[in-house]
Amino acid sequence: MNEKSRKALISIPIAVVAAVLMALAGSQGAPTLGGFPVFALGVAAAFVIQWLVFVPSYKAQTERFYDLTGALTYISITVFLVLASPGVDARGLVLAVMVVLWAVRLGSFLFLRISKHGKDDRFDELKPDFFRFLNTWTIQGLWVVLTAALAWVAITSDKKVGLDLFFWVGLLVWAAGITVETVADVQKARFKAHPANKGRFINTGLWSKSRHPNYFGEITLWVGVAVIALPVLQGWQWAALVSPVFVALLLVKGSGVPPLEAKADKKWGSQADYEAYKQNTPVLVPKLN
Repeated sequence: MNEKSRKALISIPIAVVAAVLMALAGSQGAPTLGGFPVFALGVAAAFVIQWLVFVPSYKAQTERFYDLTGALTYISITVFLVLASPGVDARGLVLAVMVVLWAVRLGSFLFLRISKHGKDDRFDELKPDFFRFLNTWTIQGLWVVLTAALAWVAITSDKKVGLDLFFWVGLLVWAAGITVETVADVQKARFKAHPANKGRFINTGLWSKSRHPNYFGEITLWVGVAVIALPVLQGWQWAALVSPVFVALLLVKGSGVPPLEAKADKKWGSQADYEAYKQNTPVLVPKLN
């Protein structure tokens, strides 16, 4: 077993422990099913789904259903929590709809992209290694749990609050975020689909205001979810506030911006127009002028 495989083997139980801690914190005030808090059951299901799909994916050496599985996990667990939690109020229902709409949009976008290209280069080195590929699916389970935790807490919590200012402000922030993310993705897809743009970088539309406007929209929409959920948090449930922080750190410091910036630098770093674009365009937060 090589060093990368050993690190992956260590990472798997760490991810599971982190999810267990979130399950314990988020289950306060949650209803039970078969003696288990439904919030905790949702967390467990997030990992079980990944591992079940990992088995045939590893056997077939494919990442084709990776992103689709992540999206379907969000959708299926969110629907399960609504159905298994008696008395879900309007706040919880709206949060559920927000998560499902986001997952449908992002999941379909990513699935269509990999269907068009046939593969995701990031998985080339991972797929042959059992533990590293398994770790990738396990981390996706943790990603689902930590990202959706606040919405799931608000859906299952026994604390109910009417549609207050937090709700409406959060809804506006979420709407702005998902709009920016969607428009940015559509603009980039159309840009790349045009034969004249082959080998070029996009610097038009929202991409003239930010080098990663889709990530800005992603962070913004989960901040909106957090604002809506705030009034119903109690006790250990406050730990779920890690959700928007986790999303931001993942995109800004983890698997989002850094590898894409490195890839762009390698591809266009010697071009004067790209260097000018990079110097004059913010990494994340769009410039207003």
